[in-house]
Amino acid sequence: MNEITRQEFLADPDDAITNVSDNPSFESILNARLSRRSILKGSFGFAATTFLGGGLAACAGTSYEPSLKLNFNAVAKSLADAVVVPSGYTVTVLYRLGDPINAATPAYMNDGADTSASFASRAGDHHDGIHYFGLSSDGKYSAGANDRGLLCMNHEAITPAYLHPNGATIVNSVRTVSDEVIKEMHAHGVSVIEVAKSGSAVTYKQNSGFNRRVTTFTDMTLSGPAAGTAAMITAYSPDGSKTRGTINNCAHGATPWGTYLTCEENWAGYFRRITATDNPNRTAKELASFSRYGVAGNGRELWATATASDSTDTSFSRWNAMKLGTSADGRDDFRNVANTYGWVVEIDPFSPTSTPKKRTAMGRFAHEGAWLGPVAAGKPLVWYMGCDSRMEYIYKYVSTANWDPADVNKGMTAGDKYLNDGKLYVAKFNADGTGQWLELKFGSNNIMAAYAPYAFADQADVLINTRLAADAAGATKMDRPEWGAVNPANGEVYMTLTNNNSSNRTISNLDAANPRFYNDPKGTAQTAQRGNPNGHIVRWAEAGGNVAATSFAWDVFLFGARSTADGTNVNVSNLTAANDFSSPDGLWFAPSTGLLWIETDDGAYTDVTNCMLLAAVAGKVGDGAKKTITSTDGATSKAVDTFVGKALGETNLRRFLVGPKECEITGLAETPDGKALFVNIQHPGEDTAPTFSNPSSFGSHWPDGGNARPRSATIVITKDDGGQVGGSLS
Repeated sequence: MNEITRQEFLADPDDAITNVSDNPSFESILNARLSRRSILKGSFGFAATTFLGGGLAACAGTSYEPSLKLNFNAVAKSLADAVVVPSGYTVTVLYRLGDPINAATPAYMNDGADTSASFASRAGDHHDGIHYFGLSSDGKYSAGANDRGLLCMNHEAITPAYLHPNGATIVNSVRTVSDEVIKEMHAHGVSVIEVAKSGSAVTYKQNSGFNRRVTTFTDMTLSGPAAGTAAMITAYSPDGSKTRGTINNCAHGATPWGTYLTCEENWAGYFRRITATDNPNRTAKELASFSRYGVAGNGRELWATATASDSTDTSFSRWNAMKLGTSADGRDDFRNVANTYGWVVEIDPFSPTSTPKKRTAMGRFAHEGAWLGPVAAGKPLVWYMGCDSRMEYIYKYVSTANWDPADVNKGMTAGDKYLNDGKLYVAKFNADGTGQWLELKFGSNNIMAAYAPYAFADQADVLINTRLAADAAGATKMDRPEWGAVNPANGEVYMTLTNNNSSNRTISNLDAANPRFYNDPKGTAQTAQRGNPNGHIVRWAEAGGNVAATSFAWDVFLFGARSTADGTNVNVSNLTAANDFSSPDGLWFAPSTGLLWIETDDGAYTDVTNCMLLAAVAGKVGDGAKKTITSTDGATSKAVDTFVGKALGETNLRRFLVGPKECEITGLAETPDGKALFVNIQHPGEDTAPTFSNPSSFGSHWPDGGNARPRSATIVITKDDGGQVGGSLS
């Protein structure tokens, strides 16, 4: 048996660059000096809106800033194997890897011996995106219900070593114990659990009839324009109408009618496709698509190498995306299976037996999440989406149908109405601080059969190969777009750009929106980390506050940095020891208060602190000032003019939480009253290869302590005086 780390399966998929188009990057198009004040004089007022069909209302020109106050003292940076929060707050562990979701499933042993079959009824691994849906007494969605709700969460990936007694069993790059693979496949996907709040105590109901696991084994309907097309045909679905399971579910979204959107992110790496063998059997278009999405290699967990005891069982062979059959259309193998992944998946948490649907109208890429914009009766609905990889794009989907509040609680029927028909756009950021949404439509914006890198056939082809369509349209390459969030005060959209490195961002192509090139030395050896290793957050305002607008204005909200870094050219946002951070990832506005939460997934600052959660009082696009930043690589210097959002200071930006060792802080939700905050702690201890004979060697023992194996988990944070978490409206 092998003790194996995740890195031995596959290098970080976020580092795999598949965008080789000639499109300008965010750092190469903005060399012109900007005059932002003239841009921002236009109207960006936004009519009264509601979020999630009955939440917070806001009127044009209103802002939370005068009345929202942070209600905690900043916590210090920490390297402890613990969750650290401010004095006056309490942390409770709610739902951990392996916890049962029905009365028949025994408690988790956490020694690798729990059966693979039991994982169909246990919490999965790597808790990620999360959403709270209020639950009424009649079992329906109720946006304002605080005491009872359904919590939906993603299980993005796994730490294989801790799922099995002695790690994954691998011989000559082959998974020789098929039962281990079954367990891992169950540990991915989504959980739906019922939670109850009584006073400040929050618990999950183990025997609730709403509890459900959606995994790689769950049947999925393909819906929208790409469903039933030739590119979706597999041995599992000869008519291309369905697929099996969902994978690498990272961030999420929600609908105003009360359903959950889970988003498939780094799905491509799970499929086995040995290029030397398969490429000669594929068309030029297929090869272009595989290359653009990164479908190649052994498969990150080697699932396709396992052998089923029944020759008719395709549980493992479906991860092999090679052309192995003799049919003309692929109905005798899984050559097209990768086309059935990379989508936004809708799940109805209020109907436990309903079949999830993959919504192809929203495009196929490495979906980080899908964030709902302002909701208004009689207006289209909009979701903003990021493609999580360096040098990829930002998208939005606008429904054709206008919102009708009568559709609340109509489940998948409402989803068919709003998510199967709409316009898909990709963002282009201009040098003058404006931007355009370019429609990804067959026959327009260079998306046509004559496009040399990829000859598009129709709109279904555009949606299946969204990245290539965005290349053709001339979208702007971004630095690993991750989570988005929409400010309920004014409808402005924020998105984290987690980081970049010097191989992608050189000093020669710095610009106003990405003006920093620097070294962030790490550790006692002062290891060089050049480029923009700490990342930043951009934001934009739709023209006229109209979600369907095709133009916008943008600026930079915050730059990540060490507080000790050069305050003129690196620590541009004037961060202090109370609020400095690196690699922003999760991002979420609390509907109850408008407080902005910022989470980190960091490898750059981990010599000083574990990953963290910060709380911010957001401003608005254009509230800052013009600034010149000078960078040097030791041989060349470059000065760049940029515009930086107003410095928040410790008054409006503070560190609220620091997580345990080697974790990522991710996923946020709250009860509607803002008095219980749900946060996910993902993969504690993941970076240390365990020695199972010496449990003290584990990289973390959180949350169980002692010599226990680490477990991803959902925590609940409450304020000891019963108040709102993080900030209060006065």
